[in-house]
Amino acid sequence: MSRNTTLPSKVLQTLDLPHSFQPLFQSGDLQTIVARFWPARLDLRRYPVETRLFETEPGVRVAAHCHWQPQPNPKGTVVVVHGLEGSSQSPYVLRTTSRALGAGFHVVRLNVRNCGGTEALGPTLYHSGLTTDLRGLVEQLHDQPVFIVGFSMGGNMALRLAGEWGSGPPSHVKAVCAVSPPIDLAECALRMAEPRNRLYELRFLKGLRRTLTRKKALMDVPYALEAFESIRTLIDFDNAYTAPAFGYRDAFDYYAHASANRQLLKIRLPSLVVHAQDDPFIPFKVFDHPAFRANPMLHLLAPRFGGHVAFLSRRQPRFWAEAQVLRFCVGICGEDGLREVPKGCP
Repeated sequence: MSRNTTLPSKVLQTLDLPHSFQPLFQSGDLQTIVARFWPARLDLRRYPVETRLFETEPGVRVAAHCHWQPQPNPKGTVVVVHGLEGSSQSPYVLRTTSRALGAGFHVVRLNVRNCGGTEALGPTLYHSGLTTDLRGLVEQLHDQPVFIVGFSMGGNMALRLAGEWGSGPPSHVKAVCAVSPPIDLAECALRMAEPRNRLYELRFLKGLRRTLTRKKALMDVPYALEAFESIRTLIDFDNAYTAPAFGYRDAFDYYAHASANRQLLKIRLPSLVVHAQDDPFIPFKVFDHPAFRANPMLHLLAPRFGGHVAFLSRRQPRFWAEAQVLRFCVGICGEDGLREVPKGCP
């Protein structure tokens, strides 16, 4: 099947305009915090879960939770990728899974290496631009159309992978969606280091320390936990652990190479990016990128409010960004002739 060189207008018509979003809170912080604790459930009786291990490079496996449609002729498979120190159990992953299953897709919830209690499955760490696991998993799901949905760090990975594929993506990969992606890791790290974000940063650092501690208890790894005593910011962490683990000079060399913004102009897959202008972690200025004007395969939805991976709405659907993602994927299905866009699509 030949690729479109522009996003079809019929697909874009399935989306709400940003100004139609009616936020439950006009505060990025309140959106972010409330969404983090909003209940999320899956109907495991109707959609049982199968845990599968995928080898993504020699000596490295990742765990994914898979849900297969009980009905015939599914629309395809939605692969959901979580954010930094998240997992396949993160609330936004579960909500997206439930919505995608209800819309007729198989769903695969990926745990990025070392996340979700998988530290023993490989000897290496992970970072925000490491596309190896996502690439390896997607290439093994070649029997169905695949739609990649990434949140925060997972969104950066998804966009970066689409750019790495360039004009030659796998024929079964149909679209990429990214919600609140940190496409410029340096700017995001500097924003996170600001005093207003100190509580968020401490939470991430606490999770990263737990991950490294568990991994060191399970296997012989080339790092010392003592370095954590002098770490105060995520930049410190990346200088001490991430950069040396992957051969970068320092944190900012890692950020420069791992950020999706270097790949956006190369993307040739239909791609949706949803980002709130009041995101407390990611400065909106990073989306003033020429690719969003010059690459016709990229579409940005940027409402004024929404927080980070939140987008809580005053009306249904309660989680606006997740609804846009599924509408986009279903729209691509209809455009590709896989299935028509159903009336009342979630």
